[in-house]
Amino acid sequence: MKLYTKRWHVLLAVGLLFCLSGKVNAQYDAMFTQYMFNEMFINPAYAGSKEAMSVTALHRQQWLNFPGRPVTTSFSLHGPLMEQKMGLGLSVLNEKIGVLNRNLIYADYAYRIKTSAKGRLAFGVMAGIHNQVNRFADLKTTDIGDVQVSQNSPSTLAPNFGTGIYFNTDKLYAGFSVPRMIDDRTTFDAKGNAVQNINVDPSRFHYYLTLGYVFSAGESVKIKPQAMVKAVQNAPFQYDVNVNVLIVDRIWAGLGYRSNSSAIGLLGAQITPQLMASYSYDYGLNSIQKYSQGSHELAISYLFAFKGRKVISPRYF
Repeated sequence: MKLYTKRWHVLLAVGLLFCLSGKVNAQYDAMFTQYMFNEMFINPAYAGSKEAMSVTALHRQQWLNFPGRPVTTSFSLHGPLMEQKMGLGLSVLNEKIGVLNRNLIYADYAYRIKTSAKGRLAFGVMAGIHNQVNRFADLKTTDIGDVQVSQNSPSTLAPNFGTGIYFNTDKLYAGFSVPRMIDDRTTFDAKGNAVQNINVDPSRFHYYLTLGYVFSAGESVKIKPQAMVKAVQNAPFQYDVNVNVLIVDRIWAGLGYRSNSSAIGLLGAQITPQLMASYSYDYGLNSIQKYSQGSHELAISYLFAFKGRKVISPRYF
């Protein structure tokens, strides 16, 4: 079988690995470099932590120029209720990998307890729906006699839920979560029909631990180290660490490292007291970098942070 471009074999390697090997495992989590600005997607207890309604959009192009690469877009909205005793949120994500297209939507709830003058401990739950379809019709053939697949796989729906805890002050945060607790794998029988399997399988849970702190290094400079550890059974721990330098609460830049994967550069700007934009670049430290131009990620956040006519003090997480 020949395909329209020489690189389509890579698309098959990525896409069909998920879709035609007999199992499609939808129980995996999208990767983000700027997880600190997208924590709603991994921890429902984060809802309401900014003490005002917040909107964040994030777009990631992974392994640029690599056919069939992951392309991920997420949107989150959350805010406090009942004098900051509760938080509500909404998270939406779309991800494309090869011929696989999936959509996730979650509602988040957090109950927040004031532990000190500046600290709050939150317990959160999230519930949502996963939708998945495999675009087999996108695969094109050119050889005489090759069969062109004309139909996509059936669109599937599956419920999911998760939980987490989150503690934060003005300068510190820590969280632990299990965001997706249902394994909603899709398999294919001998005739190519999709068969959905839905069950709770703790061996497939992804566990997240996040930590961050802000140190003052003078009147106009702050240093913000952060870390995330992700664990799943029968796989090595993966960790992300980064250190950012903030200048006059307006401009920040940093460097990071993802275990056995990437070196990371980050750059951001607090354009107004409410509007923030940031960019990150991942340089691969493995063989895939030979075939791609790294990974790019853009995040934009807006904080509806007015008390009367005054803006709430800057939020660092």
